[in-house]
Amino acid sequence: MKSLVIAEKPSVARDIARVLGCSGKGNGALEGSKYVVTWALGHLVTLADPEEYDKKYAKWDMDMLPVMPEKMQLVVIRQSAKQYNAVKTQIYRKDINEIIIATDAGREGELVARWILEKAGCRKPIKRLWISSVTDKAIRDGFQNLVDGRKYDNLYAAAVCRAEADWLVGINGTRALTCKHNAQLSCGRVQTPALALIAQREEEIKKFVPQEYYGVQVSDGKVRWTWQDRKNGSFRSFSRERIEDVYRRVREGRLTVKEIKDTEKKTYAPGLYDLTELQRDANKKFGYSAKQTLNIMQSLYEHHKVLTYPRTDSRYLTDDVAATLKDRLKAVNIGPYRQLAGKLIMQPVKTNKSFVDNQKVGDHHAIIPTEQFVQLDKMSNEERRIYDLVVRRFLCVLYPPCVYLQTALRAECAGEEFAAKGKVVKSPGWREVYEAQKDEEDSEEFLSEQTLPQMKQGQMLKIVNAQITTGRTNPPAHYTEAGLLTAMEKGGLGTVATRADIIEKLFNTFMMEKRGNEIHLTGKAKQLLQLVPAELRTPELTADWERKLLKISQGQMKRISFMNEIEAYTQEIVNEIREDSGVFRHDNLTNHKCPVCGKRMLSANGKQAKMLVCQDRECGHREVISRVTNARCPNCHKKMEMYEKNGEKTFICKCGYKEKLSAFQARREKEGAGVSKRDVQKYMRQQQKEAKEPVNNAFANALANIKLD
Repeated sequence: MKSLVIAEKPSVARDIARVLGCSGKGNGALEGSKYVVTWALGHLVTLADPEEYDKKYAKWDMDMLPVMPEKMQLVVIRQSAKQYNAVKTQIYRKDINEIIIATDAGREGELVARWILEKAGCRKPIKRLWISSVTDKAIRDGFQNLVDGRKYDNLYAAAVCRAEADWLVGINGTRALTCKHNAQLSCGRVQTPALALIAQREEEIKKFVPQEYYGVQVSDGKVRWTWQDRKNGSFRSFSRERIEDVYRRVREGRLTVKEIKDTEKKTYAPGLYDLTELQRDANKKFGYSAKQTLNIMQSLYEHHKVLTYPRTDSRYLTDDVAATLKDRLKAVNIGPYRQLAGKLIMQPVKTNKSFVDNQKVGDHHAIIPTEQFVQLDKMSNEERRIYDLVVRRFLCVLYPPCVYLQTALRAECAGEEFAAKGKVVKSPGWREVYEAQKDEEDSEEFLSEQTLPQMKQGQMLKIVNAQITTGRTNPPAHYTEAGLLTAMEKGGLGTVATRADIIEKLFNTFMMEKRGNEIHLTGKAKQLLQLVPAELRTPELTADWERKLLKISQGQMKRISFMNEIEAYTQEIVNEIREDSGVFRHDNLTNHKCPVCGKRMLSANGKQAKMLVCQDRECGHREVISRVTNARCPNCHKKMEMYEKNGEKTFICKCGYKEKLSAFQARREKEGAGVSKRDVQKYMRQQQKEAKEPVNNAFANALANIKLD
């Protein structure tokens, strides 16, 4: 008899099959003497659409809401039905006596496999492979420690509750809004509060009134001193009169050194990466979107096998993983990390509670390097950047703290107090990993570090230069993807595995747009927030859901109790939308007529393209006006946009530079850029293909087939 292993993706299945000695190829599977390895393609099975329960739901009608099936049905996803049938065939083989679930070790991974088994009607015993990396060693160890699948029944129950709750609220809320306002409007318990966060920030910026502030700086020729308010310790004042008075009294005076204080301080390394923290840093440093970072991480995890499981919300390691740190150090003892890792390899590895704590690890530990041999030359530039972030963060937690001597000086002149500070690093510690980096502990605004000469208490210093400094208070910054990820995490919106997809969905449905690196709401999103039920706009709802889902996964709450609450809530939001008196108006109508149905089209700014979208949801026609490319302007070196008119493509830069595609190709060929005409044509075909692809959201197919009276 044999065991059937179900992996989540073909690449992981191939790795498992190789380790298990399964080289024979069959119907959507790889086979050996003891194991048969097959795979999903992400989800192969999903919840049925409303019309699957009753044909009457094919027409979107407010009077038919809410849609609440007595029992949720599962359907095979049409695009991947071939692979589902292949998996089902393997499940029902007479020589298969057990199933080993080897999908991603988490809530959604459990759902992927269990839904396949449930739809197929499988009643064979289940075991679970639970690993955090897909190296050969991790796979071998995992198969030696398989767990009874029933241990994860509660996790599966939580996953089903999440899916069914999102279906009930999302489907009914979206249909109610769409029917009520005859516009493509969708809502959800995560995406809508995320929009509300951005709206709140934009309102704060709108209401912000900048204020002028003033300060005084003086110099004795060697040290720059900054005036400090004796009462509150501030280095600025909003009273110009007061600062001018200070300036007049001290500009030709003498400073008396009143205090010289030397303090030895330590700064400790930042914690290891979880996915959200890594996405934040990648966005700040490289401008990568959350989705882009996740995709790169997935490649480093699945293809290169050099990093551990990406979808983790922990920044800590367990004791058993800590025991493998020396092997992981040896794996990264290459290239730019050789000297840094070499120092640690030569001595015992020291761990502490700042990054090793069993109590702070859930399904998966922090993202760290694996023991796998690393080939940097096989990685893309993007993969190298993300790998570098993770490796340096891993190395720095193993280094000692940075120790430095902080010198704080205080002096007086004409009854006013002045301050200066300097720092001497005694031991760089973990900062050696990052070379030079600003001291994150410095919180004394306006008082910058400088090299200080030897001084004595009571010493008199003549002021040789004095000046009044000015500035203006700044409004809160618009959200970037990094900032939005932080806000979503603090508000309990989504999980590390879903936040990137949620952000992408909001861009793809034209709820928000990018201006530079800033995120701004569209008029459509602003109106949606006025029309959607108030509770659905708050992060408290989804945070409450996640708390209850966690309880279900831990066996502390019954699935039926949670779903009863969700059904009652679904009824509430449908009633509230039905009775609401708000009105939706398109604020982005253009005079362009849709070539398919003749109706006026809407202008929309996608994440990488400007588009025209037909206002008729049943039509769904869209055209790309321009698309951001990787071609750089020869004048300002910024990315240019490509416009197409009458079949001719032209690059246009914001600085005003224009260049036809043919001229661009000729120039690049002359410069020896190595970009062939064939490469450009391939690139253009890919762009056109992406433009025609449907919006990536859970209701896109349903919205495209709406039938309203």
